Order: sequence, then C-alpha cells, then structure tokens
Amino acid sequence: QVQLVESGGGLVRPGGSLRLSCAVSGITFRIYVMGWYRQTPGKQRELVADISTGGNTSYVDSVKGRFTISRDNGKNTVYLQMNSLKPEDTAVYYCHAVRLVRMPNQVKYEYWGQGTQVTVSS
Repeated sequence: QVQLVESGGGLVRPGGSLRLSCAVSGITFRIYVMGWYRQTPGKQRELVADISTGGNTSYVDSVKGRFTISRDNGKNTVYLQMNSLKPEDTAVYYCHAVRLVRMPNQVKYEYWGQGTQVTVSS
C-alpha cells in the first residue's frame, strides 16, 4: 500500500511560519520527484514547489524567497517550510510523488496525499 500522509497545517497570522511534512511509505522514495501543490475552492490545483531525486528545487513565482522544499531520503519525508505567510497562501496543500519512466515505453507512477489545510488570517 502506498501512503503519503501530510501534517503540520493549521491557522497562522500573516507574516507567520509553518512547516508541512509528508511521510511516504510503500514506494522507493529516493527515486521519486516530490512536490507540494495547493488548491482553493473553485480554482485549479497549483504546483507550489518540487524537488528532484538529486535535490534540485523549483518554485512558483508567488512563493519564491518565502518557501523552501526539502527532502530526507533516510526518513522518506518531504518538507515545505513556509515563511512570511500571506492570506493568499490559504489553501489545502497536497503532497505529490511522481516517477516517469520513458524507456522502453512511457509509464507514469503518480501518488497524492489527502491534503492538509493551511489558513492565513488575522
């Protein structure tokens, strides 16, 4: 069984910080690209940050300089450190794992967590 279990969400004031964690089991964690997505009601799910198997990171422009994604392959866990939070960051945050095999045929392995609510409000 594959499980991605998020934790660390909650209610914070603008300017505050949270650290999200995603504990992964049932897959070979170190060979998956890991990411964090977020979604608000009525909007499409948005990729916030991802981290490659080699540790390279990328971020959506709106969170650059404020959020940091990291991974601990020994603990099968990916993190999202969120600083200087804004009300616009309010969303359900989802952990995501993906492995794309291109040879000999293209096969995609993709898994999602259940999500954790982050609310930024005064």
